[in-house]
Amino acid sequence: MIRTERTLAKKKRVLTKHYKGYKILLAKAYFDQGFGLTGYVKYLIALFGISSLNVKSTLIIAFFYAIACYIIGRLYWKYKLKETEIEIQNSVNPFVEEMREKI
Repeated sequence: MIRTERTLAKKKRVLTKHYKGYKILLAKAYFDQGFGLTGYVKYLIALFGISSLNVKSTLIIAFFYAIACYIIGRLYWKYKLKETEIEIQNSVNPFVEEMREKI
């Protein structure tokens, strides 16, 4: 990273950390991303809970699933897969293609 990029990144971090609830909303974004990627697992947990009727085991599994959702979402953002996903969406969006041609 060159010096100006480092300065801009630092300013961006300083500005965004002053917003109310920044850390909570960031954690929510991580969880939501992980939950979106592993959405079908919730049906398996529900099926396990219905079939076994063991509430304690189901809650323990659900708790670890929630933690796994957060970790998966955080890794997804850390390795910039979210930016890649958005770029893929933009590649098929006619409006974005038109705007990039004008710029």
